[in-house]
Amino acid sequence: MREHRASLRRAIRQAERRGGSLDRLAARVADSRRLADLRARNLPAVEFPPELPISAHAEKLRELVREHTVLVVCGETGSGKSTQIPKICLMAGYGVHGMIGQTQPRRIAARSVAERISEELSSALGDAVGYRVRFSERVSERNYIRVLTDGMLLAEFERDQLLERYDM
Repeated sequence: MREHRASLRRAIRQAERRGGSLDRLAARVADSRRLADLRARNLPAVEFPPELPISAHAEKLRELVREHTVLVVCGETGSGKSTQIPKICLMAGYGVHGMIGQTQPRRIAARSVAERISEELSSALGDAVGYRVRFSERVSERNYIRVLTDGMLLAEFERDQLLERYDM
């Protein structure tokens, strides 16, 4: 969020230097607000499978995600960390001003995690939840959550060093 504000301040200064560009900037800000409002209205409903151990802690984790920039969550394999934490981030209000990004070390893991989250949100894969791996992707501007391999995140970072398409 700080990066967005700093970017906006830079854009305003540049627009003032150029003259007459403030109207275009104001239009971009208004468009951005409309898009955020639309995304907020269309947030998918979030439910947590009771059989996953992490589900019992979803509310507490939501509070912690909102309070802390960095949060380390430890749990056993199969506890639901990979599939439920992005949904907890949605519940905490992230995903409206940009996507929630989640990395997985392998292509198969990224695709299967995206498929599972998509199923649980009752959304077609590529709509609310997308994935991006080498040689394959199912992404759209409607993604609230995007699962990608570490390498693909690095590739996105090369094009967008502030990762402005992601919610911070």
